[in-house]
Amino acid sequence: MPNPTAAMLVIGDEILSGRTRDANMHHLAGELTLRGIDLREVRVISDDRDAIIEAVRALSERYDHVVTSGGIGPTHDDITAECVAAAFDRPIGIRDDARAILAAHYAETGKELNAARLRMARIPDGACLIENPVSAAPGFSLGNVHVMAGVPSIFQAMVASLLPSLTGGAPLLSETVRVERGEGDIAEALSELAEAFPDLAIGSYPFQEKGLHGSNVVLRGTDPARLSDACARLRSDLAA
Repeated sequence: MPNPTAAMLVIGDEILSGRTRDANMHHLAGELTLRGIDLREVRVISDDRDAIIEAVRALSERYDHVVTSGGIGPTHDDITAECVAAAFDRPIGIRDDARAILAAHYAETGKELNAARLRMARIPDGACLIENPVSAAPGFSLGNVHVMAGVPSIFQAMVASLLPSLTGGAPLLSETVRVERGEGDIAEALSELAEAFPDLAIGSYPFQEKGLHGSNVVLRGTDPARLSDACARLRSDLAA
C-alpha cells in the first residue's frame, strides 16, 4: 500500500522577497520521511488572499495532507487562518479554548492580551488545535490542512505536536553510491537500473572536488533488501 502524500504551502512576502530564508521545508521533509509520509510538492506564495485560498483548495484535493507555514501572527498581514476558513467555506472567530490558552500565557508573562494578540485566537469552525509549546498561540487542523506558524522554532514545535496524530506508512530509506565518473558515463547504467527497480527512486547528483568530476547516486525506497540489491547491481555494472 503506498504511503500517504503531503504538500507544503509556504506563505509570506518576506520569503519571496529574499528577506527571509525558509528553513521549514527542510525540517518538514525530514520529519515526514521518518513518519512514512511522502512530501510531493512545495509551493511558496505571497500574502494574497485569493492566491492562498486557491492553493489551499488545490493542494488539499490532490494530497492526503497539506502543511502551511506563515501568516498566523497578530498583524494585519497575517491572513492565513481566515483564508483557510474561506477555502473550506467555514466561518471563523475567536474561540474560547484558544483564547484561554493565550490568556494564561500572557498572564504568566505579564503582557496584555490586547486586540492584536487576540487575532491569534481566531479559529475556523470545526478545526482542531495544534499545540504550540513555544509561544502558546495555537495552530489548527481543518480537514486535511494543518496550519502552523512560520517562525522556525515554533514551526518545529508544532510539527512535533501534529505528527503523532497522523497515520504514516513505511519510512523512506536511502543509500548513496559515490561514483567518480561523469554523468554522461553512467547515464545508461542508471537508466537500466531504474527499469530493473521501478519501485525505487534513483537520482544522480554531480559534484566537482579538486578537479575530480563525479556523482552521488542516491537510491530511495521503503524496502531495505531492494535498496541493497540495487546498490550491489549498480556497483557491479559500473565495475564491468
